[in-house]
Amino acid sequence: MRTRRGTARLRGWGGVGAMGLACALAGSLVLALPHKGVGGAKDDGSGVTVAAPSRADADDCNDRSLRPSGKDGPAIDAIKNREVKKLIVGVDQNSYRWGYRDPNKPGGELEGFDIDLAREIAEEIFGDRDAIVFRAIPTNQRIPAIKSGQVDMVVRTMTVNCERLEDVDFSTGYFETGQQVLAPKKSDITGYDSSLKGKKVCSAAGSIALEELEKKSFGADISTTVPNQLDCLVRLQLGEVDAVVTDSALAASQAAQDPTVELKGEEPFTTEHYGVAMKKGSDDLVRRVNKVLDEYREDKKDGWQKSYDKWLKSGLGEVPGPPDPEYRD
Repeated sequence: MRTRRGTARLRGWGGVGAMGLACALAGSLVLALPHKGVGGAKDDGSGVTVAAPSRADADDCNDRSLRPSGKDGPAIDAIKNREVKKLIVGVDQNSYRWGYRDPNKPGGELEGFDIDLAREIAEEIFGDRDAIVFRAIPTNQRIPAIKSGQVDMVVRTMTVNCERLEDVDFSTGYFETGQQVLAPKKSDITGYDSSLKGKKVCSAAGSIALEELEKKSFGADISTTVPNQLDCLVRLQLGEVDAVVTDSALAASQAAQDPTVELKGEEPFTTEHYGVAMKKGSDDLVRRVNKVLDEYREDKKDGWQKSYDKWLKSGLGEVPGPPDPEYRD
């Protein structure tokens, strides 16, 4: 088993890294947790590059969501009137600083940037940020979980793109990122380029990273795919792969977990926006989430910027703020 034989071979693990391994090997769980905030992590000195400011993949459908509204409708009524009076949200439980459980804290409550946003949405709908059930789902099960009704929405570093919009509806973008290569500092890999030739590269099934690698691999072996992105870091730690391709924002968190790895290349090779994903046709819910996001962007005291400073600033540095919303005409 990977846990037994791999522990002695891990490079640079301890504290947070041990948390990452425990979460990566955990199964998909249903969690109903109380809210407890914590302070942000300290600067990890990983030298992360912030995503390029222009949209490299901007198709007409990307990020063009429904205009915000505070009115209830069929989708919200169904959520409010069911037996469980809580919002059910699909999240990650092993992405450090985004959605994760810290075993060093009592209760192991979920916390992170995406968790903060999910609670804001719960407060808007139920008037209580604790009226929420977190359901941990792997990357490749995000859309199936929405379509089957297992969750009301997914807040899980999920990129908005035209292909996914055929299956689910999205809010406006709430975070800008891009794909980048993560590898050991001593590696001769220089980025998303010919230095990947002959290297084993890991990505998550159902991710944009895998889609990009399938388009252009530079001769890399891209056969290693995993359910959750943090599993790639574990495989990198075990020496089973040479590099990981993932969102630069997630890679920054992984670099924070292990100081022996770093982002390769001067900047991400795509530019993407994360959005909140919901069931196709749930227009009133999409509009309500966009209302939350509008207010979240503007609230300088307790909104997007506060959450960013708490969870992500130490790794990603200063950013101009969330992407501007784009609405359908």
